[in-house]
Amino acid sequence: MAKRKIGTRREVRNDSEYAIEVEHLNKSFRLPTERAWGLKQAIFNRIRGIKGYKDQKVLRDLNFKVKKGEFLGIVGRNGSGKSTLLKILAGIYYPEKGTITVNGSLVPFIELGVGFNPELTGRENVFLNGALLGFSNKEMAEMYDDIWKFAELEQFQDQKLKNYSSGMQVRLAFSIAIRAKGDILILDEVLAVGDAAFQQKCNEYFASLKGNQTVILVTHSMENVKRFCDRAIMIEDGKIVHDGEPEVVAKEYMSLFK
Repeated sequence: MAKRKIGTRREVRNDSEYAIEVEHLNKSFRLPTERAWGLKQAIFNRIRGIKGYKDQKVLRDLNFKVKKGEFLGIVGRNGSGKSTLLKILAGIYYPEKGTITVNGSLVPFIELGVGFNPELTGRENVFLNGALLGFSNKEMAEMYDDIWKFAELEQFQDQKLKNYSSGMQVRLAFSIAIRAKGDILILDEVLAVGDAAFQQKCNEYFASLKGNQTVILVTHSMENVKRFCDRAIMIEDGKIVHDGEPEVVAKEYMSLFK
């Protein structure tokens, strides 16, 4: 039986004008279809040619480049492959085929609050989450007050995290995450954090990144695409179907729902 060809993801630092280069990217997942109860059933299924799984193609021959300092939006309907692409860029998944070249350090804002412990206080979780991001205790102590001020949760520092609402937890996680400095930021709908006032604060933060840092944003908000992005691509059924001006791509995306 032929082995699957495995793609590559490499991180380099060079003088390329591109922060990320994606070439012929493919990704599929193996999904179970029929479970074999015991050895006899497994042998019988094999004789009948029943695999017990099917391959779901998620990304199909994606090719694109992101210039350094560019703010790129990625849009598409649920199940189109957007989040899988971001997780491959972040190194959580590896491509089945193709190559991804990342020129610089990359910080993913994909699952905020990963590593939080509900039995620890907010104070303890700040230092724990900071350690996971690679900060020393000294560095966290220096930015500690700013983290709580940005999150607007100063009065809850010594409460256990399990007593926080989900919105409070995400606000704290977001405030910690933005301290991580990288050449490239990848974001999955994090602009929808908190209430309207806090979202405005987040929007102001991301507006300050435009032109100063490479950012890749996956979102369903066409307003954010038009407001922040220099360029946008649309994915449909695992393929790039549009790549160009944010207003044009946003219009194409909205036409899917008419």
